[in-house]
Amino acid sequence: MSPPLQLLILSLGLYGVAALASLLLARRETLAVWSAGLGGLLAGVAGTAAGLSVLSGAPAVLDVAGPFPFAHFVIRLDALAGLMVAVISALAAVAAVYSLAYVREYTGRGVGAMGFFLNLFVGAMVLVVVADNAFWFLVFFEMMSLASYFLVIFDQDEEAVSAGFVYFLVAHAGSVAIMAAFYLLANGAGGSFDFAAFRAARPAEPIASIVFLLALAGFGAKAGMIPLHVWLPRAHPAAPSHASSLMSGVMIKIGVFGIVKVGIDLLGGGVLWWGVLVLALGAISSVLGVVYALAEHDIKKLLAYHSVENIGIILLGVGTGMIGLAAQQPLVAVLGLMAGLYHLVNHAVFKGLLFLGAGSVIYRMHTKNMEEMGGLARAMPWTSLCFLVGALAISAIPPLNGFVSEWFTYQALFAAALDGTFLVKFATPIAATMLALTGALAVMCFVKAYGVIFSGAPRSRHAEHAREVPAAMVIGMVVLAAACVALGLAAPLVAPVIGGVAAATLHMPVAVLADGALVVPGDPARAVLSTPLIALLLIAAAVLPLALMAAWSAARAGVRRVAAPWACGYLPDGHMAVSAGSFAQPIRMFFRPLYAVRKDVAVVSTAISHRFESVVAQARRSEPLFDRTLVAPVIDAVTGIGRRAQTLQNGDFRIYCLYIVGALVALLLVTLR
Repeated sequence: MSPPLQLLILSLGLYGVAALASLLLARRETLAVWSAGLGGLLAGVAGTAAGLSVLSGAPAVLDVAGPFPFAHFVIRLDALAGLMVAVISALAAVAAVYSLAYVREYTGRGVGAMGFFLNLFVGAMVLVVVADNAFWFLVFFEMMSLASYFLVIFDQDEEAVSAGFVYFLVAHAGSVAIMAAFYLLANGAGGSFDFAAFRAARPAEPIASIVFLLALAGFGAKAGMIPLHVWLPRAHPAAPSHASSLMSGVMIKIGVFGIVKVGIDLLGGGVLWWGVLVLALGAISSVLGVVYALAEHDIKKLLAYHSVENIGIILLGVGTGMIGLAAQQPLVAVLGLMAGLYHLVNHAVFKGLLFLGAGSVIYRMHTKNMEEMGGLARAMPWTSLCFLVGALAISAIPPLNGFVSEWFTYQALFAAALDGTFLVKFATPIAATMLALTGALAVMCFVKAYGVIFSGAPRSRHAEHAREVPAAMVIGMVVLAAACVALGLAAPLVAPVIGGVAAATLHMPVAVLADGALVVPGDPARAVLSTPLIALLLIAAAVLPLALMAAWSAARAGVRRVAAPWACGYLPDGHMAVSAGSFAQPIRMFFRPLYAVRKDVAVVSTAISHRFESVVAQARRSEPLFDRTLVAPVIDAVTGIGRRAQTLQNGDFRIYCLYIVGALVALLLVTLR
């Protein structure tokens, strides 16, 4: 067995041990927290090493006989799966460190079960991306969905249970679509469920398009792609914050992985309109996600809507890559898919950071409502700084990682627009425009979020008495904040690696190169990027004004005056501070029709939920009727026969002797005949 597979199996074993230890030590909650956290940390480190070891090497394959002829247990750790395993494992390791302090908030509420489901959840995600057989893929996919469902409903309040119910329905509807897609592929592969057989026997049209649409619907639901996103803004805020960081940071990327796996790896991605459809859904998701986020006052729901936005940005890159693959344009194909995968990695880092930051704020504030916060930068400086880094990264501010992957996405869209068909030349500029609009609205949204939470004066008693969170939580946030900086500044080193993953997935030559500190998107004649140079210029741009201000203040040291802020002639009042609602009011007025659509969808979703509940209630009423008319009479008859038969065994020894004599007489009579 190759070293990558050994590390992978070690990682999976550690997740299993950590999960069982947490469950068995549930009565000793401190030990349960440490076993789940340290086990998850060690498993995450081993999984990260396993994933990174195959990014530029040959795939590692393990094929073991399964319980059924069609269910070979096949693990394939190739470049794409390795990237996903590394991302999942790295974020899981950070979340495990964070949980060592954060989970104490749940003491007395079943932290052993939380550790069990969390480690089971992460292990299932790893197994999903390495499974190379449709049967086991679906088994692990279901395990991942169920484990995350129990994390969503962990608080057991009405909102959490309702969110979990919606998530359960959407997740399983998506699973049915994926099952149908795999069934069609298996039917064309002679009944084999191995992905290798799917690759060798790719179906022709129109079966291939039907399979792709089913997979797009099923995996799109898991990814939170609009219009299949209804579960995401409810489920992610309901889960504990370290679980939310994993659900938003990596679980929804399983949906993107599935779209790439089926559309490109298994089907070959040779149809142009597939890529255009993914591109269109990505553009719509990116804009609507950030528009809906702007109107939120709940910090975790705001971040959840930004996950919808960033899934849209990832799909812009994936769609462009599929367009290039169908058009036989290696530059567009590799550059587009690389942009999508780079943003997948970046989003896992900065969205994980933001959810951990939100969890730290909630840990001290005991509320998700941003209107009750304010002034936390002084009381929680480390949380404030890390959240600021995450906000800048998700807003694509250079030189952080979000800027680099969005820059690649623009380059891919421009390259496709220059050399594509009329449909592509029409679609890609619109997608680039929507990406630009998304970026502008994202900046506005996080100016609102950071300003309302960390700036100004405290707006509640909890905000006035807040203090920094424990060290383990700070360490988790600092690691991810440093990764946001590193993935941006080290883009000349990271881009070729992810470009190699994209090229290996597409079976095309690498089209992304690095030249020293420069990142060249395939063609030096196009835009060239140097994030280290951008960082130096930004530092200089910040230091120079500060130096001038310091010199000016020193010159006027004796004439400084302090006065109350100007409030248009009125006395300053705490109610005059900018709130989350007032900040977003102009945007809400401008996009009023889009918010009306969301409201209508929510009404329909609620109606479906109520209808399902009424069906369940009717079934509960009907079940006793079936029991009374069919089951109960049979039970009564059998019970009556048993009662009468009991008279034969009354405990009298003489009667038993009489039975023996009677049996002997009966046997003699039979013999004489």
